[in-house]
Amino acid sequence: MAMGGGGGGKEGGGGGMAAQAGRLGVAASVAINLAGIALYLRRRYFGDGGKGEEELAVAPSSGKPPVTKDSVINLDHGDPTMYGAFWRGGAGERATIVIPGWQTMSYFSDVGSLCWFLEPGFERQVRRLHRLVGNAVADGYHVLVGNGSTQLFQAALYALSPPGAAAPTSVVSPAPYYSSYPAVTDYLKSALYRWAGDANMFDADGENYIELVCSPNNPDGGIREPVLKSGAGVAVHDLAYYWPQYTPITEAAAHDIMLFTVSKCTGHAGTRLGWALVKDRAVAQRMSKFIELNTIGVSKDSQLRAAKILKTISDGYDRAPAPAATAGDDSGRLFHFARRQMVARWGALRAAVAASGIFTLPDEVPGNCTFTKETVAAYPPFAWLRCEKEGVNDLEGYLRERKILTRGGGKFGADGRVVRISMLDTDEAFAIFIDRLAAMK
Repeated sequence: MAMGGGGGGKEGGGGGMAAQAGRLGVAASVAINLAGIALYLRRRYFGDGGKGEEELAVAPSSGKPPVTKDSVINLDHGDPTMYGAFWRGGAGERATIVIPGWQTMSYFSDVGSLCWFLEPGFERQVRRLHRLVGNAVADGYHVLVGNGSTQLFQAALYALSPPGAAAPTSVVSPAPYYSSYPAVTDYLKSALYRWAGDANMFDADGENYIELVCSPNNPDGGIREPVLKSGAGVAVHDLAYYWPQYTPITEAAAHDIMLFTVSKCTGHAGTRLGWALVKDRAVAQRMSKFIELNTIGVSKDSQLRAAKILKTISDGYDRAPAPAATAGDDSGRLFHFARRQMVARWGALRAAVAASGIFTLPDEVPGNCTFTKETVAAYPPFAWLRCEKEGVNDLEGYLRERKILTRGGGKFGADGRVVRISMLDTDEAFAIFIDRLAAMK
């Protein structure tokens, strides 16, 4: 009967199929219309330009928007987007890393290590890079990793402040000092330490203190040594800018605590990673404990990426340089690329200052660089620009009126006639800044 029904109902079966096809066509039409409405709404309210949902979900952030001649140029922050040109080339391909879904799931990197959340591969590349550059002694030091050097700075304050003291430990730095030092020191309102201002004005006789030594200095690029000599104090050396693209490497630093950051070394500010070289084991343990309590460690994904980036830099110098490299091809050598950029930018800035006639800059200070094996000048990542024009007592405001955002001297313990300007922005933004500055009279 089933066979008979199937054979005799062939036409009816075809009609059923037609009806089903019709229903499917209606459903498909409704689905297409709904998809069209969804696409319209995305375009209307989100301006995605019609990108698919999958593309919208995976598109990375692009950072700063493009600039035009009428844009506000923001040189307040030291956002190192200048390095993008280097990493978009072949070096960027060599630094690419794929992290499988099952990897980096545990809190722990090395349970037997003093810093149990430090990825061994990242530690190896940190030590290798310091040996290559010669800017710091890593052998015999404990390596700690932090969420940027700011967290390591806070960890150092915690580790160096004796608990149960009658008064908070004073934290000082010679003016002009990095503008975030006061804010970060006092942010938690800790009973262990407090900001006490300019180290040059501090009476260290018998009082516990921590001196922050930033060298090369942010904001003015000067080479610093501790100014306080009392036995009751300790120094933390912030060496974020002690790399050969910014300053001659004159010696391998060997201080008790040295802080570094990926952002100013390689340009990867968004990776949010820094490291410390710490001589004393007990201090290193207390610093590690602070980071454990503060953020339960540091992203292993960021460490794996940073390890690959540092490896790519070192590999670029370990390979025998091709003849073209000595003729200006720095596609695989980060420090040479960045040095060339800084030389060109500082040359353009000094020319603009001369054309304007109302500004001054610190003098160039040359030195013998053990990394490049030649005498070179310092080209800091920030320009400490002073205005000599009569009546301009707030240079930050004066430049803001001309659509240039900077950071005023008052935030660094200096006067309002000087500002800090980032030298690390994109080529387009920097070129517009130079044109505007040269036109000011």
